[in-house]
Amino acid sequence: MPIPESEYLSPVWKDGLFSAFQMNPRFIPISTADTNRHSADNRVVFVTGGAGTICSAQTRALVRLGADACIIGRNVEKTEKAAADIATARKGARVIGIGGCDVRSYESLAGAVDRCVKELGGIDFVIAGAAGNFVVPLAGMSPNAFKAVIDIDVVGTFNTVKATIPHLVESAKRNPHPSKDATTGGRILAVSATFHYTGMPLQAHVAAAKAGVDSLMTSVALEYGPFGLTSNVIAPGPIANTEGMARLSGDSEAAIGRRVPAGRLGTVRDIADSTVYLFSDAGSYVNGHVLVADGASWRMGGSVGVGIESGMQYPDFLFSGQIAKGLAGKRRTLALSSTSAENVSHIESCGGLHVT
Repeated sequence: MPIPESEYLSPVWKDGLFSAFQMNPRFIPISTADTNRHSADNRVVFVTGGAGTICSAQTRALVRLGADACIIGRNVEKTEKAAADIATARKGARVIGIGGCDVRSYESLAGAVDRCVKELGGIDFVIAGAAGNFVVPLAGMSPNAFKAVIDIDVVGTFNTVKATIPHLVESAKRNPHPSKDATTGGRILAVSATFHYTGMPLQAHVAAAKAGVDSLMTSVALEYGPFGLTSNVIAPGPIANTEGMARLSGDSEAAIGRRVPAGRLGTVRDIADSTVYLFSDAGSYVNGHVLVADGASWRMGGSVGVGIESGMQYPDFLFSGQIAKGLAGKRRTLALSSTSAENVSHIESCGGLHVT
């Protein structure tokens, strides 16, 4: 069943914003064949982690507004199913799901890019959203676990940039700014977080990785801005109904929501709307920017209460060895003084490496 548009897109955007018809409003199709042929000029977005909750909403919003899409992921069934579901956002949408693709492998990613270009005709927008995360203290994190997150987030984003940048340069050439018909191209966006702005216990690996992503995208902006590209970052705050929030109990989620100055948790629509803005003509002068979409929650300081035992304040939970507060399912604890292989294995298997 198609997801209601109100859940992933605000009603303020012009219909067909990224479609061939927006770019050539005088074109009037006289048959389905004409429509399909002309749809080759729709904007094309390439998305890593496109089956995840946030990235799928970003992609769905762009598709609803006229873009075609290629999403990639490691899980074949999940990725293909997500692509088929996203395609329901607009009649005639072309959405490819490429599973079995690991962003840590440049060759794997380059192959997906080649297929996207062959089937959809090019790449105009890129969303680098593949990420890894789990809750663990430094003492309980193995070097391999830390490296896995760095590889997925930082190396994966670099590989995404490296594989798609030639196509984005070509897209920017085809769609120079300013344009009389408001066409856009050559836009790349990474999905980050806010942990590294304030620091956050049990998330050192994620904070380090996202700091690297932010810095990388700034360099892309400086090196490729002269070629007409924009390179930006969206840093979501606490977003309801995401994979991360699903790990928390209702009480923990409510407590996080109360800390947000905006008075609520964010929604995937908040992130999707920000994405549409940055990819639209309205965002053409925004480059090298980190757009924090978190209701000002990061201004409240680090969320040191997340992931700790109920009723225990920072730093007491660190001394007690308790690392799990309201996590959905089985409670996970680890004595912070112990770094045995058994304990590390327990954290990594039960905490899990979450890959989107």
